Amino acid sequence: MKMFEYMGKELFATFGLPVPRGRMVKSPAEAAKVAAEIGSPVVIKSQVLSGKRGKAGGIKFADDPEGAKAAAQELFGMTIQGLPVDIVLVEEKLQIDKELYLSITIDGSAKMPVLIASAHGGMDIEEVDEEYIIKKHIDVELGMQDFIARDVVRRMGIPLTSTHAQELIKVIKSLYKIFTQKDAELVEINPLVLSGDKVIAADAKVTIDDEAIYRQPDLPWVEEHTATEKAAHDLGLSFVELDGDIGVMANGAGITMGTLDTLTYYGGKPANFLDAGGGTGEEGTAKALELILARNPKSIIINIFGGITRCDDVARAFASVKKNIGIPVPVVIRLVGTNQEEGRAILKEVGIEAYDFMQDAARKAVELAKVQ
Repeated sequence: MKMFEYMGKELFATFGLPVPRGRMVKSPAEAAKVAAEIGSPVVIKSQVLSGKRGKAGGIKFADDPEGAKAAAQELFGMTIQGLPVDIVLVEEKLQIDKELYLSITIDGSAKMPVLIASAHGGMDIEEVDEEYIIKKHIDVELGMQDFIARDVVRRMGIPLTSTHAQELIKVIKSLYKIFTQKDAELVEINPLVLSGDKVIAADAKVTIDDEAIYRQPDLPWVEEHTATEKAAHDLGLSFVELDGDIGVMANGAGITMGTLDTLTYYGGKPANFLDAGGGTGEEGTAKALELILARNPKSIIINIFGGITRCDDVARAFASVKKNIGIPVPVVIRLVGTNQEEGRAILKEVGIEAYDFMQDAARKAVELAKVQ
């Protein structure tokens, strides 16, 4: 579960991490009120579960309450990375002398938490050369010891005798407490700013392990899924909305990702990720098709490599949806595996010739989407 920035900062504050003064608001009038309480100047930040807000125009500045109101009004009318801006964070504008980067996450290969730090924080952290990125694995039996934090601060180029170094060590230790005590998958501060003699978390990104939410009753719940994604989840299907125009259904996460990649390779734009699973029968397949159709795609590709999934079940479900509901867009089907001849015979009755190879089916689906 991803937390909004303002939620992350509230969590940080409970663990003693320094954060800017500010508050989340839901209207331009509230933004003006908070700006007046804080004092000028202020920064108004869109609250969406997406990165690159700054480059998308989702962060604005104001010198007075009226300016904050106008900036918030503009933000409330925006959509960032396909996400509408419904709430914003109004907080004090910091004096930024230097931007650092700090995070703790899980290294799946090492099966250990890893502390990641850099003296080159900010918007373009992804472009920072590897030589400027510090990574320190943490032994969960030892935890975050002082010597580990000191070593990371030293490698960031901060003199250990300085006030900044002492504050950074405290921040690192507090961040690790949040990571472990709140069952986090990621805690990130970017940028962590040096402002005068202070160290302040100017941003907050926190992701909590979904499987551990039941152990964190004090944390706010954030619903990340769209209505369609929630409906798919209730049906036991893995479904993610994308921004393309080609509906996708396949049976397995790997083959579904392969289908998305192949469509992209041929110049297409997938409208969704839908893994119908390895044993989906007629009813599940029919419901999966209904979810895809709700996205109004220009074409649909169904990619089935039947093992547990029987090709005749998939074909029968498709034929049923086509006859009873109707499918208003062209459909391309690749059908190979268990009972494929029976399945292909059923498809032929409703005017569909199945493909043998994913590449051929993907190329055709892209071609059909472009002419719609």
